[in-house]
Amino acid sequence: MTANAPIHATSVARRFADGWRAVLVTGPSGTGKSDLALRLTARGWRLIADDYTHVTADDGALYASPPASIVDRIEVRGVGIVAARTRPVARIALVVECAFVPVERLPEPESRRFHGLDLPLIRLDPRQASAVEKVAVALQTL
Repeated sequence: MTANAPIHATSVARRFADGWRAVLVTGPSGTGKSDLALRLTARGWRLIADDYTHVTADDGALYASPPASIVDRIEVRGVGIVAARTRPVARIALVVECAFVPVERLPEPESRRFHGLDLPLIRLDPRQASAVEKVAVALQTL
């Protein structure tokens, strides 16, 4: 197992028949990572960590977990730091990069590397009404 490496990312997870699958939401500050996580959790997903996530490699897989200082909390811009129902750890299956630029209609497959392991990557504008559904569809196709 590699040591935890906190990265600037929010992480959420959804339960499937084969277990929990996590999504690592990345992007510059202010691009809507926490807002996207808030909308996902409103649809039954679980927050793992808001703003910073420990990424750990173990037995060929990557796992997300929260730093102790931010467990069970999420920042809701304009409201403050609020309590959130969380999951302590989940296997990361997808990276979502938030950006306020047009994204390709039919992008070539991309990946992001952590601890020597590649994860599928999609880019999206989190402000779009369909952003939550796009994340869900992308995760289901893995």
